Amino acid sequence: MRDKPAGLAEAQLMVALTEGWGVEPHSVEYLPVGAGSYHWSVVDRRGTAWFVKVADLGVEDAGRDAAFDLLGRSFGAALALRRDAGLDFVLAPIPATTGASIRRLNSRYALSVFPMVAGTAGNFGTHRPEDRAEVVDLLAALHEATPIVADVAARADLVLPARDRLEEALGDLDREWTGGPHAEPARTLLSVHAGRIRRLLADFDRLVDQVRSTAAEWVVTHGEPHPGNVMRTPAGPRLIDWDTVQIAPPERDLWMLTPALARMLGENPVGDDDVLVRYTRATGRTVTPAGLALYPLWWRLADIAIFVDELRRPHGAGEDIAASLRYLTGYLESSQD
Repeated sequence: MRDKPAGLAEAQLMVALTEGWGVEPHSVEYLPVGAGSYHWSVVDRRGTAWFVKVADLGVEDAGRDAAFDLLGRSFGAALALRRDAGLDFVLAPIPATTGASIRRLNSRYALSVFPMVAGTAGNFGTHRPEDRAEVVDLLAALHEATPIVADVAARADLVLPARDRLEEALGDLDREWTGGPHAEPARTLLSVHAGRIRRLLADFDRLVDQVRSTAAEWVVTHGEPHPGNVMRTPAGPRLIDWDTVQIAPPERDLWMLTPALARMLGENPVGDDDVLVRYTRATGRTVTPAGLALYPLWWRLADIAIFVDELRRPHGAGEDIAASLRYLTGYLESSQD
């Protein structure tokens, strides 16, 4: 995120750190990294560094409370996985003095605090062949810990986020979009690909019907175990960004270790079935073709829906909204069905 959160002063952030975690900031640096949340590096008066994360709960008031509760459940599950299941690779948030893993800053934003860990994360994309076995072992250990968090983590409902907004946009292509400088280019782009998007939505519904029948075998999943969320540290790999924890089909994680991710990105497929065989040997679970097909489609359609919604809303000429149009273009013009 290049742009700082609208309507949030850093002074609010500093007060919340002191009141909620007892952290008295000495220096603060905004980190223009990641997507969907805002990040700072904070050094307190004792010289301890903290990684501070602010989540955006939504543009509209409706739904923010539910988003806050869901995020609290995700972070609560991450804490339990590290503390109770003994999964050291889970980089969980630090509880506030109340014991909560997250604190509301205002109606729109919520704050969480993490240890500042020395290491290097990758970038969003495909895993290197030499890393896939290690990552699938982490996921197998995570999935085996499901009983620890079965009553904490939210359960997937298999409903595509922002689908109503996307379908509304598909029905609004015959008149000008006036939200901002990128609205009309987005409408033109969507008009060209509208038929394709509708076909993808129909494919999505068909796959959801198949995957629902596997509900008894669902596990706790990270949701986004791509290289950008795997940090290499002196103590070993760490999985970061636990915002999206759910009890869900194991394929929600595993598809990112298959050639499906490369195909979605319009790249040459990288990957093979060896990691899936390794996973089945470690867990005894069979990986289903329907699950592996559902989640790349889920990812693509969810991103398309989010970007379209952002581009239809009132907006200016910031870097983040320009990136939304660029990413939407990439999905619609480069990726394969």
